[in-house]
Amino acid sequence: MAEGGDRTEQTNPARPLDPIDRDILRILQTDGRASIRSVAERVHVSRANAYARINRLIDDGVIRGFSARVNHERAGQGASAYITLKIVQNTWRTVREQLQALPGAAHIALVSGDFDVLLLVHTPDNRTLRELVLTRLQSIPEVLSTHTLLVFEETDLDPGPGPVAPPDVEPLQ
Repeated sequence: MAEGGDRTEQTNPARPLDPIDRDILRILQTDGRASIRSVAERVHVSRANAYARINRLIDDGVIRGFSARVNHERAGQGASAYITLKIVQNTWRTVREQLQALPGAAHIALVSGDFDVLLLVHTPDNRTLRELVLTRLQSIPEVLSTHTLLVFEETDLDPGPGPVAPPDVEPLQ
């Protein structure tokens, strides 16, 4: 799966998506295993057209990859937390590389506000989470401070039907 900073996203300007592209994305977000035939039938295009569109979305960096939605607790990762980090100015790239290497790191974002980085981690238990925060994170020289927010329950949101089409555009059935 391509990462958020790959070359395609940096060099190619964003191409506007038409309603068929947006429908294809919604289908694949809901079911990444949907067949080309199924996608083509649902958006009312030929299989060749659906195949070409999906490949273009991948080549353009719109689709970064395909993955399974995991129930972390059932997968032995019963402790989850969002961890905010304050880091030394201009060290984002260095810190990001170190955070990517952490076991259980699921999402890393450079953000604005009272802290610099938001990190989502999944670990087997609270003891492992504690070790990750107190030993691994706080030993990174560029990390000035951390704040841990335990996740008690989480819900993945389905992409849903998407935005309502403007009045002059007929929605796809």
